Amino acid sequence: MKTKFIAGVIATCFAAPVMAQSSIQIYGVADAGITKTKGESARIFSGGADGSRIGFKGTEDIGGGYKAIFNLEARVELDTGTQTPTLITDNPGLYLTKGMTALPPALLAGIRNAIQPKGGPAVNPEKALFDRTAMVGLITPVGAVLLGRMYTPGYEVFAAADAFETGTAGTWGGITGGAAGFTALGADIRSQKSVQYRIATPGGLGGSIMYGGKQSGYLGRYNKFQGIAVTYKANGFDVGVGHNRGYDWMDRKSLVTTTVGGSFTTGAFKFFAGWHDQENNNSALLRDYIGAWDTSIAPTLAPLGAPTAAALRNVFVTNITRNSQVDATSYQLGAHYKMGAGRIMASAARQNDHTASNSDATLLALGYDHNLSKRTDVYTVVAKIKNQNDGQYTPGVSGSPGGFTKVPGDDSHTFQVGIRHRF
Repeated sequence: MKTKFIAGVIATCFAAPVMAQSSIQIYGVADAGITKTKGESARIFSGGADGSRIGFKGTEDIGGGYKAIFNLEARVELDTGTQTPTLITDNPGLYLTKGMTALPPALLAGIRNAIQPKGGPAVNPEKALFDRTAMVGLITPVGAVLLGRMYTPGYEVFAAADAFETGTAGTWGGITGGAAGFTALGADIRSQKSVQYRIATPGGLGGSIMYGGKQSGYLGRYNKFQGIAVTYKANGFDVGVGHNRGYDWMDRKSLVTTTVGGSFTTGAFKFFAGWHDQENNNSALLRDYIGAWDTSIAPTLAPLGAPTAAALRNVFVTNITRNSQVDATSYQLGAHYKMGAGRIMASAARQNDHTASNSDATLLALGYDHNLSKRTDVYTVVAKIKNQNDGQYTPGVSGSPGGFTKVPGDDSHTFQVGIRHRF
């Protein structure tokens, strides 16, 4: 799991003091494979089951039950050697520009290309070096205080409930969010410029509280961010309740999510279940969209006259405001079955869109993961997404969103095979 290091760190808060005085570790994941999506040619991907990365983590025992820790983790795209993955497909997402047919065709095409350029970055457009994690903290006898860019409390619960562990074409996150796809987040995965307090008890109860100020959140667009989670990890259970809440630049509620779920292990079986609610009436990206119109498009419309330019701007602002909103509930059921050196994975997930678009989506996935050694495994996954109305969801991987189907409402299916090595 992507949050494994943090969970391990918190466990040391209540462990016997047997660690060395200090330690620094270089670690990482090299994960790549091939995917074949309906209507697309086969492609090599990076970060299928796990996002490929290189990281540095360390701890120093400073006495009295206190330890200083840090974690720096950089994204690495094995297919290109860069840190900015692109979408699995090159099809344009049409939902954000829905209702804008009154705009001149050339202008509308330019807006669509600017929002989702072919071959453009889908994640980490800032090309940040340590965009996955950048954190320093202090473990105390009564919990840990961490500062930096970290996974959010709500997302950690979401990840624990995902039968495909937030990776491959089967990940539950492939259909969460709005009909606008990856541009309308269904969860704040990380939050930068944040402080977090975490605690774990010997009995398995744990919790975390996170707060971020200006430029916090996954995209760094919030005026403030708040998150909280309560978890239980014992007796075969890994379950929790998490809640995240972001506020836009005008301090209005932006993306708000609540997640309940986790897993239960018994014998060769591991069962997963999750429920996720997301609502966003004030997208933190709205200022970016409108600002781009005013600085890049408005000057080119001046020759048309002020009334026409204002009318065209109103068409854009009205529709981009509505189309960037999210109101949906999602749920998933899944299971693992250990079989020799491997495991079979299966899940079914449903996204219930509550907006007027009613763009529901259903995801079915089946996979097999085989351990070649303690560090290396190979996996294969088949997944299908059934879209409704304006939905263009298509399966992705851990490191890259899938993108969009060619036509709204079209179904999508994917076959993937990959290899993962942990070091």
